[in-house]
Amino acid sequence: MVKAIIRNLLSNAIKFTEIGGKVSVDVKITSKMAEVTVKDSGVGIDQKNIKRLFRIDDQYKSEGTAKEQGTGLGLILCKEFIEKNNGKIWVASELGKGSKFSFSLLIKETK
Repeated sequence: MVKAIIRNLLSNAIKFTEIGGKVSVDVKITSKMAEVTVKDSGVGIDQKNIKRLFRIDDQYKSEGTAKEQGTGLGLILCKEFIEKNNGKIWVASELGKGSKFSFSLLIKETK
């Protein structure tokens, strides 16, 4: 599930970033949590649409920078996968300046 989440977030970052833009992945691990952030220098998301990103009843879809089409379901599935694993997902974005999608998951203790 984690691979699918990261793959979707990276795919979205690439889809919404112009050629020559920047996409990065950052991972922070503590003794209890792992936090992954996918950041891009892409088109960004209007604040009024951020609330709609993870909603099945009010799907938000937009065209990629190369006119790619999406279903609007990728982020909804990411949210479901993360919540099934007791994690959280959040986004910060500014129109015209890019987006930063982050999620955190508890690290399972091994004994």
